[in-house]
Amino acid sequence: MPATDLALLIEAAEAAGRIAERHWRRKLRVWDKPGHQGPVTEADLEIDAMLRERLMAARPGYGWLSEETEDGPARLGAERVFVVDPLDGTRAFLEGDKSFAHALAVAAAGRVVAAAVYLPMLEKLYAATAGGGATLNGVPIRASGRALLDGAAVLTSRPALEPRHWSGPPPSVHRSLRASLAYRLCLVAEGRFDAMLTLRDSWDWDTAAGSLIATEAGARVTDRAGAALAFNTAIPVSRGVIAAPPPLHDEVIARLA
Repeated sequence: MPATDLALLIEAAEAAGRIAERHWRRKLRVWDKPGHQGPVTEADLEIDAMLRERLMAARPGYGWLSEETEDGPARLGAERVFVVDPLDGTRAFLEGDKSFAHALAVAAAGRVVAAAVYLPMLEKLYAATAGGGATLNGVPIRASGRALLDGAAVLTSRPALEPRHWSGPPPSVHRSLRASLAYRLCLVAEGRFDAMLTLRDSWDWDTAAGSLIATEAGARVTDRAGAALAFNTAIPVSRGVIAAPPPLHDEVIARLA
């Protein structure tokens, strides 16, 4: 089942990419979400509607959780659930940046079992199934083997490195960032960066697909306290995300305040 679900996710992600390409660097209608949740564009909504129609038609018994669809309790009773971010990195998309992504996953019993993250403008398709490894454009990928935090290449925001978050001096790292949290997790999976760290609460749709891809590539992925991520909970939020090779992950957890 994970393999057939993955094939479905990949087809849907590629269809999402075609819609995004049509809207990219064009004048779009944009709305601000309530509660300072950021912008949403007509492209986000068109992709969300397409994904929901396509995926739920193929798997009518699955639940549905998406950033751009009003949530409800029905998904909690489903054996499997789609967890979708139709367009991860909307601000980057609006700015004409190529690093936005479509992040699609299937979760069962709180665990992600199939995932695809597609960056159409960069022609990068990351994919994974539980126990089946992770790939980039069909080629297997592995996280880096780095064990030490100081000197590591880390995807994180500047505020996460403020002294108040660390039990001793903040780590000295080579810091970078990408707008899409899903893409950050995939870059760790690919080994292009050693780790990613966000201390802010993170929505399931931002983390589900990338977390499986990073895990299957050999990284350890947890919340900021070191607990495993659980998906399709009543409140679909994790307490931050840390993804890194196991020894490096252990050091991050040990040094966080």
